[in-house]
Amino acid sequence: MIGILKPAAHQEPIDELEIDKNYSRLRFQVFMGIFIGYAGYYLVRKNFTLAMPSLIAEGFSKTELGFALSGVAIAYGLSKFIMGSVSDRSNARVFMPLGLLSSALVMIFMGVMPIATSSVAIMFTLLLINGWFQGMGWPPSGRVMVHWFSPNERGTKMALWNVAHNVGGGLVGPLAILGVAIFADYHAIFYFHGFIALFVAAFVYLTVRDTPQSQGLPTIEEYHQDYPTTFEYNVSHEKEFSTKEIFLEYVLNNKLLWAIAVANAFVYLVRYGVLDWAPTYLSEVKDFSFAQSGWAYAVYEWAGIPGTLICGYVSDKYFKAHRSPVIVIFMAITMVCVIVYWLNPPGNPAIDIAMLITIGFFIYGPVMLIGLFAIDLVPKKAAGTAAGFTGLFGYVGGAVSANIAIGYVVDRAGWNAGFMLIIGACIMSIILVAFSMKAEVRANSRNGK
Repeated sequence: MIGILKPAAHQEPIDELEIDKNYSRLRFQVFMGIFIGYAGYYLVRKNFTLAMPSLIAEGFSKTELGFALSGVAIAYGLSKFIMGSVSDRSNARVFMPLGLLSSALVMIFMGVMPIATSSVAIMFTLLLINGWFQGMGWPPSGRVMVHWFSPNERGTKMALWNVAHNVGGGLVGPLAILGVAIFADYHAIFYFHGFIALFVAAFVYLTVRDTPQSQGLPTIEEYHQDYPTTFEYNVSHEKEFSTKEIFLEYVLNNKLLWAIAVANAFVYLVRYGVLDWAPTYLSEVKDFSFAQSGWAYAVYEWAGIPGTLICGYVSDKYFKAHRSPVIVIFMAITMVCVIVYWLNPPGNPAIDIAMLITIGFFIYGPVMLIGLFAIDLVPKKAAGTAAGFTGLFGYVGGAVSANIAIGYVVDRAGWNAGFMLIIGACIMSIILVAFSMKAEVRANSRNGK
């Protein structure tokens, strides 16, 4: 990597008496940087969904808007994988805010330029570009996480960080309501969020640091005397890997990584099948107002905060860092709640809200654990690529299906058919992750866990 993206150089070790103080301060600082930064990414990723009812009123069909929205998922999935490899060889302090800045500018353009929402082709193209920049958020966060936090604390720490997208996603609805109220224009859903994201990008640059060694500190494994067990760790893993090493040695030949990546496609279909279509479904079928739908969207996201934290803690504490059993349990409960949400007749908004809260609580744990599972399976210099690989399946397979397939199916066969698709995805995710349980146990057993 060259130029401003080049990884921060290792510095001379600092005085041993200063290590504890500096490690404590910088771990908190970089954590807050990637937490607030990733929340900021969601402000300019999911806002288009809340504009969809207004766009439908202007004459666009669900199939058309589902296709436009798929631009984010297609580009994001590819970018998370490809830019994950770039991120593994880049300075996270620069890489992460650069992506957020670029994404924010795209959203501001969509809001202030009338031509931006004049056709499906233009919306798809802009959302495709936005999706590519969105792929620059998770990989540098993963790079920071594996460099600053050791293996046996990552389940809990990763769960805590992962709720950033629930915080950001949960703010999309209230900020949309506020922006539309201030500017009396639904396009504020785009540019209002975009301007806020610009300030978040500046905060990321001021707080994030690339690696402990770039601050004169020892590696986190050495500092905590805590080393990976799903592969054989050695000091060579502290050097930057080549693209060939990352892809051929650690990612593409990893059978367990392939299994959870395919499962991730179905988990994401459930996640976005419920989330992205909630404002439209609640408006058309359950008679919710724009404000009610916006708050329902928010509580779905916010419910994921305690759910994700509990999921990460349970996987560390009670399942000894085995991720697959927890994913199966959470997906099974999610499926039950999706069925209740679907079959609840109009006129019972409390049940609809309760089910959205419960689905949000249980779906985000598996989303987080699959990403964590991926980075557990490879050396930390390949973490962004491994997570990007599962993200590729999640977004290009799952999220695109949630956008295009559900929009098409609902237009042709109604909402019942759409929910059958979501329930089928729940079942497939459970089956695939269940198949990976024995392989995960064997991988950990070979390395002493």
